[in-house]
Amino acid sequence: MNIGGWEYLIIFLIILLLFGAKKIPDLARGLGQGIQEFRKASDEVKREIEQGKKDAEEAASATSSTSNDEKTTSSS
Repeated sequence: MNIGGWEYLIIFLIILLLFGAKKIPDLARGLGQGIQEFRKASDEVKREIEQGKKDAEEAASATSSTSNDEKTTSSS
């Protein structure tokens, strides 16, 4: 199902009739700000996940190096 030019024109005219010409820029601005906030929050979540992965890897490597040190010390 592909939306063509006529469908977009009809949708735009309906929006124009419902909200009026003065409200459309405000609606578009609000929509743009909402999208920007969503992207910002999404990027923040991605950064937190990556940081969590790095912290887990560092903790795992620190634990394995500590257990290796204990094994060499106890075998001596």
